[in-house]
Amino acid sequence: MVQLLISAKGHGKTKQLITMANEAQKTANGNIVFIDDNKKHIFDIHSGVRFVETSACDLYNYREFAGFIFGILSQNSDIEKIFVDGLYKIITSLSDEDLVKLVNRLDVISKEESVDFVIGMSSDYGAVPEEIKSYVIE
Repeated sequence: MVQLLISAKGHGKTKQLITMANEAQKTANGNIVFIDDNKKHIFDIHSGVRFVETSACDLYNYREFAGFIFGILSQNSDIEKIFVDGLYKIITSLSDEDLVKLVNRLDVISKEESVDFVIGMSSDYGAVPEEIKSYVIE
């Protein structure tokens, strides 16, 4: 399953993602991963959640990000959920068309690898491409 948490900058997406990741860790049978573009929130994440910081990775497009995800999954086949905070900060070049491709790719990965994705993005719901609006959560 892929879920998109979308709202304008400063509306609490990061706090909500952190809460969701920490709660998921309490009941998970497998591992939880939290991906962020910096280490600012590393101490807000429960120690049982694997924190991955991407600032040194220089992920330019959605293909590189998908490869990054495969790298994480290849290191541990027991990952249940991956939370991503600040997608537009992590991927430096992400057009609407590429966002649709990324969500579709993550949906395939989710089904093949039995992993759920929750992705936080700063955007307006109206600006989200129609093809992925069904993935948006409140």
